[in-house]
Amino acid sequence: MGKNCKYNGGNNKEEAVCSFAEGAEVRCICPEVLGGLPTPRVPAEILGEQVINRAGEDVTRQFLLGAERSLAIAEAFAPDLVILQPRSPSCGVHSRYDGSFTGTLVPGSGVTAALLLKNGFRVIDSGDLKAGKTGTQEK
Repeated sequence: MGKNCKYNGGNNKEEAVCSFAEGAEVRCICPEVLGGLPTPRVPAEILGEQVINRAGEDVTRQFLLGAERSLAIAEAFAPDLVILQPRSPSCGVHSRYDGSFTGTLVPGSGVTAALLLKNGFRVIDSGDLKAGKTGTQEK
């Protein structure tokens, strides 16, 4: 949606998402920021059961906290659809980076996406929206 909360301080604004959301009640959140991480921040990836940033620091606690806070917001507002950022260690729905910081994708959801799916929310990533898919992603 154009909020500067990406790890590098920028954003991933996508016109397809903005157009789709036009006229709808929208809540924009960033689970990583909700978990206490700054913008900009050192990029992180999921490695096994942990989220590790490129500096080798374990940021799992912040990612879990951000996911829990995102779930609380979703439960409070009961959205019809949650649109997340692809490949993210928080928001990736279908795939995420493998933890090697080489750009290698693996199947699986990010921390927040997995928690929202587990709790029954309709979740897609912005790539699905651009492809015309707005159905529920099942875990």
